[in-house]
Amino acid sequence: MKINIYIKSLFVILALNTLTPIIFAQESFDPDVLYAEARKLILDGKREEGRAIAFRALEKYPTYADILILVGRSYSWDGSYDSASVYFERAIEASPEYQDAYVAYIDNLFWSENYDQAELIINKGIDKIGPQSTLLSYRKSRLYYYREDYSTALEIAREVFEKNSKINGILNYIQTLQRLGRNNAIGATYDYDSFRGQLTPWNTYSLYGRTRTKLTGSLIARVTNSSRFDANGTQFELDAYPSLGKNSYGYFNVGFSQAFFFPSYRFGGSVYWNLPKAFEFDIGYRHLSFSEVTHIFTGSIGKYVSNWWFNLRVNVIPGTSGSSTSGNLQTRYYFKGPEDFFSIQFSTGVSPDEENRDFQSQLLNSYRARLGYQQLWTDRWMGFGFLGYSRDEINQGNFRNNINISVGTEFRF
Repeated sequence: MKINIYIKSLFVILALNTLTPIIFAQESFDPDVLYAEARKLILDGKREEGRAIAFRALEKYPTYADILILVGRSYSWDGSYDSASVYFERAIEASPEYQDAYVAYIDNLFWSENYDQAELIINKGIDKIGPQSTLLSYRKSRLYYYREDYSTALEIAREVFEKNSKINGILNYIQTLQRLGRNNAIGATYDYDSFRGQLTPWNTYSLYGRTRTKLTGSLIARVTNSSRFDANGTQFELDAYPSLGKNSYGYFNVGFSQAFFFPSYRFGGSVYWNLPKAFEFDIGYRHLSFSEVTHIFTGSIGKYVSNWWFNLRVNVIPGTSGSSTSGNLQTRYYFKGPEDFFSIQFSTGVSPDEENRDFQSQLLNSYRARLGYQQLWTDRWMGFGFLGYSRDEINQGNFRNNINISVGTEFRF
């Protein structure tokens, strides 16, 4: 009898020794591994599966801030803003000086258009982390943008850019603020074109004034006078940049002239879109009426990368004998802000938006390089200068060399 009891006890001990590691393995896990698994599933669009893994981790580690933020973000992307807020508040409570928790919560409040609560969280975050947090300052600027206080938003955004120019899309954002916030300005430009004795030099002067209305957005009236081909002529133009929504705006142009080297009548327009990941895109049309009407279809794609902006534009001119195409590759490097930049441009063919080019001649082949610099001297004064060289084929085998100098200034009020 005692032997049977001993044998049974031995079996129990062996069973417990065997099961204990299994039970322990089931209850113990690396939360970092579960976080990585949950994050991958959520980013792949499998949010329910990802949240299930995250919840499992939170049962044992309820104050793991990154997992709380991940779950909150997933609910935000689903449009469940109230559910998301619960997890962001838990993350802030668990890690009150963790910047990512505030950033995620503020984004969620922006998407739900709860701007009053967003202001409270922004101020709380800056109080805990400090004004050196450019990500929180950037969202403070966005708050003023959503409230349509564009001048304050722009002032903060410029300060953020000086501290951290690598924030994704900030240059594009600042330029949007400038477009929305600019009110009045007057400016002047001068272009000098030398052809090395092949033609007498061209001198082109332009005066413009800019204001803003709710209907047209920025509205620019421009008068351009030019002396070329031993003649003198003037062109009158009107440009408008109406807003077409938070991420889109338009460009419309109309003009007329009695000079033979300007189109007697011109009009055109483009639609611009600001896309995710700091891309921008536009497509448009230009109508130029010389002795014959010229139709131009134009489009471009641009990308902001840190302090750099890259843009590729293509113009297509249909014709009875076939279509001709011109291209323009431009890059800018921005210094303190989007008004201060150095630019490099390479192009083939002619552009319908460059008034100092001889578009009427329908150049067969044209190659151009251009360097430029622009700077905002004060809050009111801006200046720029460009130097360009082009080699244009007027007709088969007949080339014309051109050096262009362009300078200008603008006063804002």
